[in-house]
Amino acid sequence: MTSQRLVIAGVSSGVGKTTITIGLLSALKQRGLNVQGFKCGPDYIDTTFHSAVTGRPSRNLDSWMFSKDVLKEVFINGSDSADISIIEGVMGFYDGKTALSNQGSTAEISMLLDCPTILIVDCSKMARSAAAMVKGFQLLEPDVNIVGVIANKVGSMGHFQIIKEAVEQECGIPVCGYLLENTSIQMPERHLGLIPSIEHGDLTSLFDQLANLVEETIDLDLLVELSKQKPLKKDPAKSIFKKRKLKDVKLAIAKDRAFNFYYQENLELLEAYGAECIYFSPLSGEAIPDEADGLYIGGGFPEQFAADLANQVEVKNSIKRRILKGLPTLAECGGYMYLAKTIETIDGSVYPMVGVIPGTIKMGKKLAGFGYREVSGNHDNYLLLNKFTARGHEFHYSSYHESEPLPFAYHTKGSFSEGVDGCLTNNVIAGYTHLHFASCPELVENFIRKCLEVKNNGKN
Repeated sequence: MTSQRLVIAGVSSGVGKTTITIGLLSALKQRGLNVQGFKCGPDYIDTTFHSAVTGRPSRNLDSWMFSKDVLKEVFINGSDSADISIIEGVMGFYDGKTALSNQGSTAEISMLLDCPTILIVDCSKMARSAAAMVKGFQLLEPDVNIVGVIANKVGSMGHFQIIKEAVEQECGIPVCGYLLENTSIQMPERHLGLIPSIEHGDLTSLFDQLANLVEETIDLDLLVELSKQKPLKKDPAKSIFKKRKLKDVKLAIAKDRAFNFYYQENLELLEAYGAECIYFSPLSGEAIPDEADGLYIGGGFPEQFAADLANQVEVKNSIKRRILKGLPTLAECGGYMYLAKTIETIDGSVYPMVGVIPGTIKMGKKLAGFGYREVSGNHDNYLLLNKFTARGHEFHYSSYHESEPLPFAYHTKGSFSEGVDGCLTNNVIAGYTHLHFASCPELVENFIRKCLEVKNNGKN
């Protein structure tokens, strides 16, 4: 595992973390380095860009959703064979689950991984005050290791020099470079943030532009030097990713432009616990594979492709037939929407979906659910038997409107409230919560066990 690692943190959201991170990943890759990307917190979209740049699956690091030991293991496993790992932060450096601690924040993750941090500062409307801001970030938590600063949105080379002199004098760390405020590079956006790169096709031109900007005005050699740390160690005997005996279970995973929000560790844990993952694309007209013993439909943007999904009638029928025969199925957010009777988009258009869940999904213009969730299942939820709990998050603009009552899938606890989520029907567990399997590996074992049980009974 590489000993070279850096956190790219921001003083707040919107300061340019993603643009600079992608530029660094691309520039380091152009230098011939094998680069691994990570993202702090529950984000699927930034990791898609990282993966497109590096050619390696990007990973999520979250110190609330799973334990500190698992966090380290995810990082160590993900960094295997990489020359350097770059961790993109979330929100502001100290922003996490609560306002009273570092829990779940980029700062906590940087400390748990003994990782040097580069702080991104939006300098568009300040000069010497930038030093005061950096100084505050240094002093709030004495155990963080902020080793350098990148000044973003500076007005000129002269403006950068003022920032550099002030920060280096008052904070004792280097300002490693800058990006100009009037840069022509614009990252695409929409209601869930950055558009998944797989919708763009070839992004090489964008990545090359960002790499060139970074090489021109950021000291990449200095960043590589600052990234050097002692390697972290893991105990293979205690690994949750330790390979178990194959269980003769095949899990169909829906994966395409409409369904692509999966934690990489979720897929790896399914395989570690003995399942074989087989992928298919509902959007491309691929029916669920006949050999599937279970089905996992993750989140994504089914509303953006509602017309195309609706037109794939045989795909929908193949999924519906198998589910009605009892196929164990986990559907998260976008998958939940797809299994409903219809999706109604913002413009009022209504599109028929699979229809095994008898209700309508209606898209809204405001967030309908957002934040961390700790979930437990009701007595019929085979994933979370014996009072197991799992952790995950919600982020969606749609809402479910039932036409007939079904048992709920999860009891949920958020930062400010408790409630229920989703529904159960025909061995389907569906809801808006995106689960991270590393928070409760037992649910993986339970899923596979249920698939085996149904398969051996010849019910699907």
